[in-house]
Amino acid sequence: MVPRAKKGAGRAPAASAAPTWIALFRGVNVGGRNLLPMKALVALLAEQGLDEVRTYIQSGNVVFRGAGTAAALAQRILAAVTARFGFRPHLLVLSAADLARAASANPYAEACATPQYLHLWFLVEAPSAAAAKSLAAVRAPSERFTVRGRVLYLHAPQGIGRSKLAARAESLLGVAATARNWRTVTRLLELAGRAG
Repeated sequence: MVPRAKKGAGRAPAASAAPTWIALFRGVNVGGRNLLPMKALVALLAEQGLDEVRTYIQSGNVVFRGAGTAAALAQRILAAVTARFGFRPHLLVLSAADLARAASANPYAEACATPQYLHLWFLVEAPSAAAAKSLAAVRAPSERFTVRGRVLYLHAPQGIGRSKLAARAESLLGVAATARNWRTVTRLLELAGRAG
């Protein structure tokens, strides 16, 4: 059963609604460190003028509406989080269209039946071809991966926690990234569709 998303009481949307965005935090609420309560985050983003703010689970997934570019929104959110919570997490902001394109380009459709074993890494920029090929050296025999633009797709049927490729993906690719499993990707798409 998919956990119920927490809903925020952001401002009512304007007549010409702003675009829908997805904010992906990394390394929050893990092991008692970098605590970022989702209810407080919803309130904070509403204070920043963002609309229809919703979160999904505690690992830092936020869907919202707001005007501006992805980079500008990320800086605005990070400044507010740093000021309020006292730490600056890694954050990637994607448009709802970017997330939908990444999902539709999934090369491992048959792996969607076991969503916990299919992960998407959202990259700050596209890696070089050589960097993408370097992942093959640490791939387990059971694993499959594909890099398409700014997304790394990894099917790890023995579990992501056992995957050397997963552990080293960011350093081998040479770009900052944050990963989500297929269940989270599809849930965020549902929330973005509702917001849109």
